Amino acid sequence: MSTDKNRIWTAGLVVIGDEILSGRTADRNIAQVAGWLQVQGIRLTEVRVVADDMDAIAAAVNAMREAYDYLFTTGGIGPTHDDITVDAIAAALGVEVIVHPQARAMLEDYYAGKPGGLNEARLRMARVPEGAELIPNRVSGAPGIRHGNIFLMAGVPAITAQMLDGLTGQLEGGAPLITETVGCWTAESEVADILREVEKAHVGCQIGSYPFFREGRTGANFVIRSTSRDVLDSAVDTLCEALAEAGRDFTPGGI
Repeated sequence: MSTDKNRIWTAGLVVIGDEILSGRTADRNIAQVAGWLQVQGIRLTEVRVVADDMDAIAAAVNAMREAYDYLFTTGGIGPTHDDITVDAIAAALGVEVIVHPQARAMLEDYYAGKPGGLNEARLRMARVPEGAELIPNRVSGAPGIRHGNIFLMAGVPAITAQMLDGLTGQLEGGAPLITETVGCWTAESEVADILREVEKAHVGCQIGSYPFFREGRTGANFVIRSTSRDVLDSAVDTLCEALAEAGRDFTPGGI
């Protein structure tokens, strides 16, 4: 376990599914996973969207599991023939695919009395890369899967939420990232130097600029982020003072 309080823990996310790439389904898991990770003190650093293709999934997983502390995947762990995430990750790790006895028991209990029972298609959801642990899921009975620093989750956002809930407090992270917003009626290019100088003067602080056009006017919201409340408050105060000195119309809290 790390003893460095300043360490930044990172995560990658692989979103899997032809339906995402084709535009038939709008992904909602990126924001959900990112928000959950932030509360855990972990930064989502990279997201890749890949097709239902064994080689593409394995390549993305192998690249990202080495690059980040944690790797999450969403999609492709259901009961149909194109749900190949388990197979692809097992291949990437060089292990066999097995039916996890505890996952099978969970599914037997969930489908007891339901039409069709635990048939062969549903039993696919008990398959895991050998050596894996399970992530609880109270919605559909089928668990998520953990193998080392890799976490395999459902593509359905409501089920993903339950799996994230089952992981809450289980992963080591750093201080959570906190944010404040300052809105300003100005083109971001006109205050770029101010933003740069404020960020430079506050180590560990990042400022993002998000322009908009409303009510016939150009404006931008400046989102200030830091893991330190003191640094964050100082950066916000400095930014507001600099915008006031420049004669800009700004609003703490955003516009």
